[in-house]
Amino acid sequence: MPVSRRIDLVLLMVAIVWGSSYLAAKTATATLPVLTVLFLRYAISAIALLFAVRRITRAELRFGIVLGLTQATVLVIETYGVTHTSAANAGLIISLTLVLTPLLDRRTLPPRFYLAAATCVLAVGLLMAGNGLHRPGLGDLLMLAAAVVRAGHVALVGRLATGLRPTPLTAVQTLVGTALFAAPAITHLPSLHATTTWLQVTYLALFCSVFAFLAQTWAVQRTSASRASLLLGTEPVWAVAIGIGLGNEHLTVPAAIGAVLMLAGTTWGQSIERTHRESTSKPLTPTPT
Repeated sequence: MPVSRRIDLVLLMVAIVWGSSYLAAKTATATLPVLTVLFLRYAISAIALLFAVRRITRAELRFGIVLGLTQATVLVIETYGVTHTSAANAGLIISLTLVLTPLLDRRTLPPRFYLAAATCVLAVGLLMAGNGLHRPGLGDLLMLAAAVVRAGHVALVGRLATGLRPTPLTAVQTLVGTALFAAPAITHLPSLHATTTWLQVTYLALFCSVFAFLAQTWAVQRTSASRASLLLGTEPVWAVAIGIGLGNEHLTVPAAIGAVLMLAGTTWGQSIERTHRESTSKPLTPTPT
């Protein structure tokens, strides 16, 4: 297989894994409290990453603690959100991060970018409407909040993590998350015989966190940013496909229209932002996934 196709395949696998994380989290929280799931996800990730880290600098420790706090906030809101909505909706709404991040990064963008962002807002309204106009559900509102906080976290990463090694920085963040959730989770740990539960949280930790991060870093270093963002941007598509195919979820007509608009709006906005960034030669925050 040509190297370029191998890189594309790795990026696509990352998008699939991240798309599957919403259903995996929803399933895991059906048997465990949210904070326990997060503790196990962080702890297993930390153990795996520490094997790959030999030293951590003071800057990596200092900024890793700050980013660990913001990342933990994102995951708390996101995981609570997915327990109250469908995995498909969760994956679609969180993709708002793609258009929110450039806005929070305080860069001047072309007017048509704001039209793409407005398309995404309309899409969120349709996703929340369900079978008709009604008060937005708690889960959808939490995912909307998670998208805003996640965009802020990514913008912060762009400002603080420049020049720092990604693996030690991420290891510090996982240690912060482990410490934050240890106390409330310690009395709710699953028994050693709860095989399915352990498989679910291990999948979230090793595949959705460790593998996805390392694979993304490896692939992005070997291909163009445009190519990488195009493939990683398919994450919400996989979230919908996996939610419907494996989670027995379904989309109503308004929600299906909202899904199409969300995918169109985020793809369009991402393309506008990337083109503007390349034309001005001023790097923006990397697009989240």
